[in-house]
Amino acid sequence: MRTLEWENNKLKLIDQTKLPDELTYVYCENYKDVIIAIKDMVVRGAPAIGVAAAFGMALGYLAGEDMEKVASEIKAARPTAINLFWAVDRVAKSENPLDEALKMFDEDIETNLAIGKYGSEVIDDGDTILTHCNAGALACVDYGTALGVIRAAFNEGKDINVICDETRPRGQGASLSVWEMQQENIPVKLIPDVASGFLMSQNKIDKVVIGADRIAKGGVVNKIGSLMVALAANHFNVPFYVAAPLSTFDFEASVFDTEIEERSADEVIYYGGARICPEGTEVINPAFDIVPKELVTGIITENGIIDPI
Repeated sequence: MRTLEWENNKLKLIDQTKLPDELTYVYCENYKDVIIAIKDMVVRGAPAIGVAAAFGMALGYLAGEDMEKVASEIKAARPTAINLFWAVDRVAKSENPLDEALKMFDEDIETNLAIGKYGSEVIDDGDTILTHCNAGALACVDYGTALGVIRAAFNEGKDINVICDETRPRGQGASLSVWEMQQENIPVKLIPDVASGFLMSQNKIDKVVIGADRIAKGGVVNKIGSLMVALAANHFNVPFYVAAPLSTFDFEASVFDTEIEERSADEVIYYGGARICPEGTEVINPAFDIVPKELVTGIITENGIIDPI
C-alpha cells in the first residue's frame, strides 16, 4: 500500500480523511496543495509528512518558486513532526529537489522494512500487542513503523493478536490501524482509549508498540494519549517500545521544548459529524503529548533497538 506516489509531475495521496469507508486519492499540483493536505491530515504520520513535504519542495522547484519562501511555508504546516523540517532542509540543500524527493521515497520503504526486522525480535509467539494511533503504511510511504513491526512478526509466522485503541479525537487507531490490519488478515480488536489500563491489569496485553512524531533528549513525542498508555504500561510492567526512523530524532534539543500543536476545537466538539457536548463548550485539544524516556523500554530504529536519548 503506497500512501503517496509521484505521478505525472503531481503528488498522489491517499485521502486518509475518507478511510475506512472510501479509498480515494488527492492530487497535489503545487506546493500549496501539499500544505493543505498536511494541515487537513489528508496525509499524516511523521514519515509520510516528511516525504510529502519533500515532494512539495519539488513542486515548488519545478514551478520556479522562491525556494526559501516555499520551505518556510511548508515548515509552518504542522509544527510538531520533526520529519517535516528534516525533509524540507534536506531537499533545500540538494542540487535537484525532485531527485532528492524520489530518493527519500525509496529510502522510507527500506527504512521501514529494517525497523520491522529488528522490531520483530521483541515480539514473541502468542503476544497480544497494543498500538496507539496509526504508525502503519498509511503513516509512511509504505509498510509502517509500529505496524511494520507487527507485520514483520506476523509474516514470520508468529501467532499474534493486535489491539488498537481508538485514538480520540480523530480516531486514527479505529479508522486507519484497524483497517490496515484487516487488509492483511492480522487478528485485531478495537478498544476505547480508556480501556488499555484495565486490559493491562488483567494481563491481556504483552507489549506496547507505538510510533513517534519527534524523539529528542528526555523522551518521545507522539499522538495525544501515548503518555497515558505509557504510564499504565510502566505500572503493570508491560514493555513499551517506540518504532521510528532516525529522521525522527533531534539529538540536540530537549523533548520538553517541543512545540505541541493545538488543533481545532471542532475535532473534540463533533464526532462522526454529531455534536457531543453543549453548545459553547470550551475545548483544549493538543495533538500530541510527551512520554518521558524512563517510561520507554527501547526505540526500534532501522539500525537496531536503542535506548531513548
